[in-house]
Amino acid sequence: MSRLFLAPMEGLADYVLRDVLTATGGYDGCVSEFVRVTGSLLPARVYERDTPEILDGGYTRSGTPMVIQLLGSDPEWLGRNAAYAATLSPHGIDLNFGCPAKVVNRHGGGAMLLATPELLNRIVASVRAAVPASIAVTAKMRLGVSDTSLAVDCATALEEGGAASIVVHARTRDHGYRPPAHWEWIARIDAAVDVPVIANGDVWTVADWERCRAVSGCADVMIGRGAVSDPFLALRIRGQMDATPSDEDWPLVLRQITDYLKKLQARIASCHEHGRVKLWLSYLKRTWPQAAELHTAIRRMQDSSEIYALIERALQGYPRTSSALD
Repeated sequence: MSRLFLAPMEGLADYVLRDVLTATGGYDGCVSEFVRVTGSLLPARVYERDTPEILDGGYTRSGTPMVIQLLGSDPEWLGRNAAYAATLSPHGIDLNFGCPAKVVNRHGGGAMLLATPELLNRIVASVRAAVPASIAVTAKMRLGVSDTSLAVDCATALEEGGAASIVVHARTRDHGYRPPAHWEWIARIDAAVDVPVIANGDVWTVADWERCRAVSGCADVMIGRGAVSDPFLALRIRGQMDATPSDEDWPLVLRQITDYLKKLQARIASCHEHGRVKLWLSYLKRTWPQAAELHTAIRRMQDSSEIYALIERALQGYPRTSSALD
């Protein structure tokens, strides 16, 4: 059976949504949003703020292992920070070579590093040397910056540097998130390296997961925005829910949103709560038209308690039934 991993999604799947999505079930592991490394050793408070799973042994509250992802371009400082991060998260250290954000790329980080395979190799080798052998060092890459000409070279550089596995997002940096993802390139990379390759990109449905595996030849898949748009996608892939979303799922979604709100209220400033819920709804409406209606209803609301009350009233119209979430 395919292993399923929840992808790191900077600015979208923070630790609170990570908690909600992994609690739904079906994931073998998850990766944090990137922790940015520059020219200093980051203190524990940075990890406690961005990856609070470290306070529970590196697990989400549902027991899903979490790997800390680091982003940077300096091999020495990445090695030093990885050595410390490894004491906090025993499940592994992941390195970000895929972020397409301009604010990251203009400082030479993320996907921009794919222009220099030799630097990728130095970074992974530095981190691998700094981290205990018992802790895996992994990497996440795209197919290149503006084209795929160095895709195989980059993957080979990561493997030779000591990466235990490689997640490949099947787009270039310039491709952004525009469809389609080029899963056939993952197959080429998988054929060129001996370490496990995990496919990523454009997996929104069970049918997408099946096609991704068939085209890429990879058993394991990492799911990103598809998991945000359908929080039950991993369960559908596992055969624990109907393969196709339906209106019957909507009250389960509403309960997840209220759970998300409760957890947001405990963890972040109240002025940001409503924005996080609206952001999630903007993805949910890809799957359920009811999400678009709810998004419109709360669009001008700034108080999360008001949003919570509206959702609770909506839930009163649905009977409480047993489900995959109970």
